[in-house]
Amino acid sequence: MHHQAGRPPQTLDWTQIDDVLLDMDGTLLDRHFDNFFFEEELPRRYAAKHALPFEEARDRLMGMYRSVEGELAWTDLHYWTERVDIDVVAMHRELDHMIGFLPDAEEFLMSLRRLGKRVTILTNAHRAGVEVKAAKTGLDRQVDRIVDAFEVGWLKMRSEYWPTCRELVGFEPSRALYIDDDEQCLAAAAQFGIGRILHRSKSSSQASAVPSLRFHSIETFQSILPG
Repeated sequence: MHHQAGRPPQTLDWTQIDDVLLDMDGTLLDRHFDNFFFEEELPRRYAAKHALPFEEARDRLMGMYRSVEGELAWTDLHYWTERVDIDVVAMHRELDHMIGFLPDAEEFLMSLRRLGKRVTILTNAHRAGVEVKAAKTGLDRQVDRIVDAFEVGWLKMRSEYWPTCRELVGFEPSRALYIDDDEQCLAAAAQFGIGRILHRSKSSSQASAVPSLRFHSIETFQSILPG
C-alpha cells in the first residue's frame, strides 16, 4: 500500500467509513503529560531515591525503556513500579492535573458522533493509566470503546496486533479510518490493510508539529471533517 508523503489527505469520503480507530496519547490526549512523566519526573524521583545525578538517572531509565520497546512491558505500569521500585500508578494520579485533551480532540469526537461513526480507542497504554486518564478527561464516555494493548496481547506496532484486534472489535478494515501519531503503529496497520490511515503530526501542546514522511499527516482534525 503506497502512501504519498507530504501531500494533504485527499478529502475523506465519510460515507465509506464505518469505524474510526483512534490512538489515545498524542492523538487525542496531549502527549506532554507522558513526555514529562517518563523523561523528567520519573528520572527525578529515581535520581533522588538512588542518590544519582539527574542526567545519569535519566540515561539509566531511557536504557530500561529501550530494552523492552515493542513488548507489553514497555507500557506496563505495574512492571515499571516493580522495576524502579516507585509507584508509577500513584504518580499518575498525583500528576493528573497535567492530563488533558489536545485542543481540537473533544470537538472531533462530538463531530464523529454526529456523523454516526463507531469510535474505538486503540491504545498501547496500560489499563491502570487508561483508568486515571479516563477519570480525569471523561474520554471513556465520549467513545464507544477503549481497547488497551493488554486486552489484545500485543502492542500496535506488532503485526500480530491487528488480526486479533479486528476479531475483538469486529471492524471491516477497508471501511475503517485509523489515526495515530506513531509511524510504527501506522505501518503495521497499513500492512494489515486498514483502508484509511492518517498521521497526527502535533502530538504535544509543548512541541511543534512533526509531519510524517511516510503517511498523510494532519495537524488538526478540523482539516478532515466534512463541510
